[in-house]
Parts: sequence; structure tokens; C-alpha cells
Amino acid sequence: MKIGEVAERTELSIRSLRHWDEVGLVSPSAHSPGGFRLYTETDVERILLIRRMKPLGFSLERMREFCRALDDRAASRPTPSGPAASDVIAEVRAEATERLERLRTHLAYAEEFVEIVERLR
Repeated sequence: MKIGEVAERTELSIRSLRHWDEVGLVSPSAHSPGGFRLYTETDVERILLIRRMKPLGFSLERMREFCRALDDRAASRPTPSGPAASDVIAEVRAEATERLERLRTHLAYAEEFVEIVERLR
């Protein structure tokens, strides 16, 4: 599927998808003879995974490291350098849990504020 379809399905901009390709975060599986990016369902799943990491504030490098660890684990291959795939996945799991709790706290503050403002009517 072409980039426009992927943008629509993932609710991301074409610009974001191109940027992620340029920085090596997620690339399309193929290109058409005319040079158009062509994505598979697996590519879309990866894009959605990354989109879910964004609100948690993960850097592009951390997202790239996490995706590489997932690929290494799926291929049952050792990580060429750096920490083992299972270690990276465990670290990201812990970071995500901590960041989610922080977001829940901020959301609770926002909900309290809206309640206060609503009572001011």
C-alpha cells in the first residue's frame, strides 16, 4: 500500500512517515518502479507500535533500538552489539510503565482542573 493509505490508516502525516523512513526508524518493504514507497501490513503494524510509543516520550533512537531488539528476538539471533534483545525489551517495558504512570497522574490533574472550571459556571 502507498504512503497516503498508510498515513490515513495510522492517523499520521505523510511527513512523519517520510521522516521515520529517512532516519531509519521504519522503512517501507518496497518501492514501486516509479519510486513510491510501498508498505506491507507488517510495516503498518510497526508504524502503529511506534505511534504508541510517541506519547510516552521515547526518543527516536530508543524506538529504533526497541524495534531492532524485537527483530532480533523474532529472528532468534543474538544482538550484534550492545545489550541483549531481551534486556532492551525489559528496559523499555519498565520505562513505558513508569512513563504511563506519570501520564495518568497528569491526566488526573487535568480532569480535576476541568471539574473545577465546570463548577465555575
